[in-house]
Amino acid sequence: MEHERMDEFENELRTALRRVEAPVSLKAGLMERRRFQQRRTNRWLWQRMAASLLIVAVLGGGLYWRHQVEEERKGEEARRQVLEALRITSQALDQMNVRLQQHSNAKQEE
Repeated sequence: MEHERMDEFENELRTALRRVEAPVSLKAGLMERRRFQQRRTNRWLWQRMAASLLIVAVLGGGLYWRHQVEEERKGEEARRQVLEALRITSQALDQMNVRLQQHSNAKQEE
């Protein structure tokens, strides 16, 4: 009985491990699946490249805009300083004119 069960098990094992020829369509199906996966991979690669370029463009644009804002701020600060210098110079010239006028008047009174 033990021997019969072993023979039965061996027969089942031989049947399960018996070499079976692959269907003719298997190779074509595998090659088609490989081409499909390759196309999908290529598409994914192009999408990644496009996304990367978009990110670079957005970051570059942001940096350019930030640079422009900083340059504008520096220009406004320079303008403010020039106007302040002109105001101070104008006041100094006005004071000098007053002194010259006073000096001139004092000379004429002598």
